[in-house]
Amino acid sequence: MTVPSRLRRLRRLRRPQIALIALIAALGIGYAINAARDDHPSGLGSGTVALSTLPAQVTDTVHLIESGGPFPYRQDGEIFNNAEHHLPAEPRGYYHEYTVTTPHSADRGARRIIIGKNDEYYYTSDHYDTFRRVDVSR
Repeated sequence: MTVPSRLRRLRRLRRPQIALIALIAALGIGYAINAARDDHPSGLGSGTVALSTLPAQVTDTVHLIESGGPFPYRQDGEIFNNAEHHLPAEPRGYYHEYTVTTPHSADRGARRIIIGKNDEYYYTSDHYDTFRRVDVSR
């Protein structure tokens, strides 16, 4: 085997390895970006989630809010104080909370929709630990 043919063979072997390394690096970067988005320190996940991607009971609750009720729980529509400071800071009375029913739950469960005076919707599935802004038009 001559020297030029050895170099060509070596180059052919390296191309798949370089492509594999680049693919692994791209996947790692993508994973890190998604993890940073979903683990926002304020408890408010960055980005907006489409209503259609959430459980059907969330859509049911949004429709009840838009039609003015009737609501299944007496606490629905009460002021949400944002005591955990996970939502943007606003004056008291700006936010109101509504229960998202949880199938087979003996109580109200942990799921809520919070709505602001400017019609911004937030969803929490873990009783106010984390929130996602909801685009109710999608």
